This record gives sequence, C-alpha cells and structure tokens, in this order.
Amino acid sequence: MAGRVFITGIGIISSIGDNVPETLGSLIEGRSGIGENHSIDSVYKDIFPVGEVRKSDQELASMLGISSTRDFSRTSLLGMIAAQEAASDAGINVAGNARTGLISANSVGGMHRSERFYKDFLNDNSKGRLINIVHHECGDSTEKIADFLGVRDFVSTISTACSSSANSMMTGARLIKAGKLDRVIAGGTDSLTLFTINGFNSLMILDKNKCRPFDDSRSGLNLGEGAGFVVLESEDMLMKSGKTPYCELSGYGNACDAYHQTASSPEGNGAYLAMKKALDMSGLKETDIDYVNVHGTGTQNNDLSEGKAMLRLFNGNVPAFSSTKAFTGHTLGAAGGVEAVFSVLAIRENMLFPNLNFSTAIKELELIPVRQIQRNVKVNNVLSNSFGFGGNNSSLLFSTK
Repeated sequence: MAGRVFITGIGIISSIGDNVPETLGSLIEGRSGIGENHSIDSVYKDIFPVGEVRKSDQELASMLGISSTRDFSRTSLLGMIAAQEAASDAGINVAGNARTGLISANSVGGMHRSERFYKDFLNDNSKGRLINIVHHECGDSTEKIADFLGVRDFVSTISTACSSSANSMMTGARLIKAGKLDRVIAGGTDSLTLFTINGFNSLMILDKNKCRPFDDSRSGLNLGEGAGFVVLESEDMLMKSGKTPYCELSGYGNACDAYHQTASSPEGNGAYLAMKKALDMSGLKETDIDYVNVHGTGTQNNDLSEGKAMLRLFNGNVPAFSSTKAFTGHTLGAAGGVEAVFSVLAIRENMLFPNLNFSTAIKELELIPVRQIQRNVKVNNVLSNSFGFGGNNSSLLFSTK
C-alpha cells in the first residue's frame, strides 16, 4: 500500500443544518438541534429529546428532485442529500474515466418503514404493505445513493455500530492506496427509529434532558439522525486535476477490545489502541494534535473510558477537545461521517467547536473540554473518534501538512 489520500469534498445534513453552510453557522452560534421529538410516535416521545432533521420524508425527497418516497427510506434520502453535496463540493464527474467507489455506513437501514408495516399488519393483516419491508436491510440505502450519484465501479456497505462511518472512510482509503480505486465517496447515514429509541432506553443510557458530554453530571445520550460524507481522492488524482484539497486523511486505526456487548473497557484499551494506530500511521507526535473531536456520548461509561484513553495517549497533556454530539445527538452509524465533516471544518475554518452543556469536570479525570467557540486558532491536525458497541473502536486523523 502506498500513496496519500486527501479530502476534496464534504456534505452533511443533521438536526443543525441541511448542508455544510447551515451546519457551520449552527456550530459557530452554539445552536443545538436537540429538542422535542416530532416524528417518532413512541410512548417515550415526550420524555427523551432527540436531534431530529425537521423535514418530512417528502420534503427530503423534494430537496433531491424526487416526486415520491415510495422506493426510498428516510435513511436513503438523508444519505443521498449529504453524498450529493460532497460530490458536488469536490467537483467530481462520476461518469468520467476515474474509478469511483461509494462506501456508505448505517446501523438501522430502512427500519422505520418496517416498523410502519408491522403496526399496520398487527391492526389488519390485509393492510400491511410489503413495499415497506424491502427497504429494511442496510445495503438498500447504499444502493439508492449509488444509483442516484451514478457510481458503478465499487459499492459497499459497512455496519459496525457507531464506528461504521469511520470504518467506511478507512476502507475507502485502503482501496485507494492499494490502487483499486481513484476516489471514494465515503461516510454514513442513519434515521431515528422506534427500535433505537426503545432499545437505548432499555439500556438505561438515554438522557431525559439535553446530553452533557464529559460533565460530571452526565446521565446519558440523546439520539439523533443525519448523514455525513466526504470525498477521498488519491494523490495522483489531485496532481491530474490541480485541485486543492481540504486536508489529508493522514492516519486511521481500528481496534476491537470485545470487552462487553455495549460497554467500553473501563481503562479505554480499545480507544487507546485505535488512536495510537492512527497517530503511528500519520508519523505525527502526540504534541502535534491540535484538536480531538471525541466520541463523547454523554454516558457514564463512554466518557470516563475515553478520557482515560486520552490521558494515556497524550501522557496527561490532552489537547483541546470537545464532543459535538451535544449539537446533533448521537447519529449512530452516521456519527463518524458527521464528525469527519466537523473535523474538516475545524481545519478549514481554523476553529474549535464547543462542548455544549458542560459545567463540571469528571472528578476521575479533571479534563475540561472547549467550552466556547474558538476562532482564528491554527488547526493542522484533528483526531476524530468513533467508538461502537462490542468495542469496535475507530479513529481518523485529518492533517493539512
């Protein structure tokens, strides 16, 4: 494997914006998208706030010029919007001679449509529409995005819980470095579902208030939905096009400690290994990292173990860090893609984003995240963490050098 991989385009939709400019405005203004649940009819609807994209499926389809949602899940529509923006931002022609791939990640697929079918079928088994089931599996949204963009050379889906999108970017980078593809549109998409709201509630890790990552009073996460994609291109492609990239994907690492089905290891062993692998690949030193976009879910276990891993990696001198999940909620399989876009924006804008709702440091760590927007701060290297159930932990390192 050889060569370098660069980011040339970004695209995003979440509860804080329908595109990159809107998203950046919300980050600068400290405007959270977490609030009342309007779309998921659950017994917990008025109990748990969520990071909801405030548009119906039909409104999302209209943004794409699609007249009917019959053949599209919400997960697909969100992914199509973000992937289209990333491709347009990179100025790529998918129909050209370059070998272009799409690697999309998600965790729920079209599950919300299956939930509608199940409800209708229980009420009257003659009314359940099977069209709502065929979009259930995770690969359906990837196929829809690929068809919409016209990608044919390589199409794949990754589902490794909350590290899914980060792993899609790692896979894309490896394919480029191996000479199999010239560029890859990589990231992830996920929508809110009854399954995730009820499931996370059964784990007792949902907060009834807005989440407080890395705060001593943290009591759980807020779920969110959205999509984030980047365009990865080879060094040869940049030389041919003369394009100026946003940054380089200089390092990445994945480690699975398999400590528990849902909990991180107490000492953050998997998190440490993932970050260390990314750092080692980049050739950078710990002191070169300017900002860490932490996984930071706001749960008791995650924040403590991630904090311990950072203290270990950085020898007690943890650089500026924050969790942006207090803006968007935890978008599950899309989180790595959404936060990769945030990481690129931090570099592009020379800006550090705040960790909303923070007041008191975790007593075992005494780590204080970025609390206010910081502008005109030189940001060369950003580490972005995405840690999933089962201990599947991934870290991406974005650099301008």
